[in-house]
Amino acid sequence: MRTAFVEELMSLARTDASVMLLTGDLGYTVFEPFQAAFPDRYINCGVAEANMMGTAAGLAREGMRPFVYSFIPFAIFRALEQIRIDICYHELPVTIVGLGAGYSYGDMGATHHAVEDIAVARALPGMSVVCPGDPWEVRQATRALAAQGGPAYMRLAKRGEPLVHDLRTGPEFRLGRALVVQEGGEIAFLATSNMLATVAEAARRLEAEHGIRPTVASIHTVKPLDADYVRRLSARCRAIFTVEEHSVLGGLGGAVCEAVADVPGRCAIHRIGIPDRFVHVSGSQDYYRQQCGLTAEDIVKRTVQASIET
Repeated sequence: MRTAFVEELMSLARTDASVMLLTGDLGYTVFEPFQAAFPDRYINCGVAEANMMGTAAGLAREGMRPFVYSFIPFAIFRALEQIRIDICYHELPVTIVGLGAGYSYGDMGATHHAVEDIAVARALPGMSVVCPGDPWEVRQATRALAAQGGPAYMRLAKRGEPLVHDLRTGPEFRLGRALVVQEGGEIAFLATSNMLATVAEAARRLEAEHGIRPTVASIHTVKPLDADYVRRLSARCRAIFTVEEHSVLGGLGGAVCEAVADVPGRCAIHRIGIPDRFVHVSGSQDYYRQQCGLTAEDIVKRTVQASIET
């Protein structure tokens, strides 16, 4: 995802002289081509994330289009006041790009885990929250965010995420619109960010092993949510499963529940995510996913059990 972002940003910078890249002393091995090509539009602000947000706000006020990059905990949590007041209050076109969704940096401990960031960013007035599910979505989201006029947060995983979409079908990417990966019956999976590939695998297993073909959709934009799609889905489905490597509080699951709160019907909403607690042991991303029930096998088991209960 990170490589896809940088390549797309370079493509934009070649035709738009307002595009800039600011980093908090991160991005080595991937940002060098951008720095070499556009030295006047690349700023390493150092380990000073709050100041970096203020710098980005000032550049945006002068007509530039800054993209600000750091690990998610440093970008969102450490600099929250500056994002809220300097960027969001003034409705400035600054895109904050956070790396390390969920437990991407699992073995580095809670300081580097990003499991509350969607909830925090969603609460900021005027902030778009975009969580691409594969490298193609990253490219599309980068281009779309460069064209929009307000604050945005884009959440990236670490590396090696597979392509999920079949580009031969010509999917259309639009901010705020769900992308349907496959149509199915009365069970639906709504995935966001780095859980899309796992959900697609769970859907394949569910159909092969249990004869259940679920609808699978990528909710790459958590804010503004595609509420119309969610409501239409809830009207025809008996169960919707939201899946995210994020707290079950305030993320995609919360947004979906808010969208259908006033819609009468029989559809049950099941939130699959990270429990509301810190972890106090060090482990890999795979280890944490196993502990939280975020593997394809766990998703299949939970779906089958819920189907039996309903």
